[in-house]
Amino acid sequence: MALPNNNPTQTIAWQQLTDHFNEIKDIKIQDLYKHDDRQKDFSLTLNDLSVDFSKNRITSETIKLLVDLAKEIGLQEAIESQFNGEVINVTENRAVLHTALRSNSEDPVLVEGKNIKPQIQTALRKIRSFSNKVISGKWKGYTGKSITDIVNIGIGGSDLGPDMIVESLQYYKNHLNTHFVSNVDGDHVSEIMKRLDPETTLFVIVSKTFTTQETITNAETLKNWFLKSATIFDIPKHFVAVSTNLVAVDNFGIDKANVFTMWNWVGGRFSLWSAVGLSISLSVGFENYKALLDGAEEMDIHFRNESFETNIPVILALLSVWYNNFYGAETEAVLPYSQYLKKLPDYLQQAIMESNGKGVDRNGDKIDYQTGTIVWGSTGTNMQHAFMQLVHQGTKLIPADFIGYKESLYGLTDHHKKLMANYYGQIDALAFGKTKEDVHLELQVSGNADKINTLLPFKVFEGNRPSNAILFDKLTPKSLGKLVAFYEHKIFTQGIIWNIYSYDQFGVELGKELAKKLLKKQ
Repeated sequence: MALPNNNPTQTIAWQQLTDHFNEIKDIKIQDLYKHDDRQKDFSLTLNDLSVDFSKNRITSETIKLLVDLAKEIGLQEAIESQFNGEVINVTENRAVLHTALRSNSEDPVLVEGKNIKPQIQTALRKIRSFSNKVISGKWKGYTGKSITDIVNIGIGGSDLGPDMIVESLQYYKNHLNTHFVSNVDGDHVSEIMKRLDPETTLFVIVSKTFTTQETITNAETLKNWFLKSATIFDIPKHFVAVSTNLVAVDNFGIDKANVFTMWNWVGGRFSLWSAVGLSISLSVGFENYKALLDGAEEMDIHFRNESFETNIPVILALLSVWYNNFYGAETEAVLPYSQYLKKLPDYLQQAIMESNGKGVDRNGDKIDYQTGTIVWGSTGTNMQHAFMQLVHQGTKLIPADFIGYKESLYGLTDHHKKLMANYYGQIDALAFGKTKEDVHLELQVSGNADKINTLLPFKVFEGNRPSNAILFDKLTPKSLGKLVAFYEHKIFTQGIIWNIYSYDQFGVELGKELAKKLLKKQ
């Protein structure tokens, strides 16, 4: 078996963590900060990225014991198994090699004895060539006009990843308008059709099997709409596919030359790095798409080679395990302080909850400890006027990742100063709170001394709410690639520790099967 197979709760490290938790569970972040170098001792950097995890309910002993857990579980061996192309997705008999898609190394990666690197390079060259033709206007539609609109037709990983990246990189977009159709709800595709001109629209159908119900239903609807003004002989100029089912693609009318390959060693929710990212390359240009891959590779190298004590994805994964399995925290908030990243929480919901939402371990036995966390969030400062009340003063413990950028893209410095003041203000408010004494003094100074007895309990912030500050210099394709890859490796690390298979998703199937049965009865 490619992966270690250990019940984490039966390890020596877990027992030591349990004892340690019982000793420090009532510890206060406010008290921890009385020690001088707290921030320096609990921060990590990787070029333009810095991660401050000092505002957590941890000591250096906590980190030592969590790292011991990762070592005892066999995380390092598991990382090598993944990068080397071993079949770690055992239930589906697949390797898990989205990391190979962004590797610039010449070192071979073998799948079934064959080096996959040449296939990856060929696919990238095809993406670059096609993107350049469409963006430059050389690719013509059936009436001789250049393309103005791209429609990505997919669902799940074939939609959420590309859609999130295109939205996040709006600043770098070219003249093409990019649209995403995913839901089988006909109102979704109908609204998008209203904005399109059949003469200048290119459709990218993304479906590994070319049988996904939602995707093929939407593709057929758009094809029928297109054929109201064009003929079947015009389809090759306006439809391309990312798929492995060449027969179905050919039957649809798509030219074989316009089919981009997919591989079974790339899971759907990790596939934006493959030709599934074609709409990204079309939207921001191949050079920016390649920079996205390069940023991810930088995080890959860090994750694979850095010792666990200073490994960003490993440390943040271990902190998540600490809160999930010892404090009983059920959710995590992802809070990007950039409106560009408004779709990141949606993307991470699939990546994290579809991967680690498992109740059976790698032996096939029912698990009696907590696994995947519930992930949610929104952008700052919008969310400060929405759900942050509960995070600050509610009864639930909700660890949060704050994602920020030192520099704005358009250079409105007054806006950015206010944005980042809120970023740091929220982090400090969660950690340090506001004491009864502070509130008492505040009410006296503001001339509300007569209301002290009635208002005081409502205005106290207990603090001691944990968070991580993830800070980049600037939102670029490269830094975005690094951010997404960081979360991918966090998912992997957690899955190894929880002794689950992170790369299958059988839980999505039953509802679809029942829907098919119900359709047959209609």
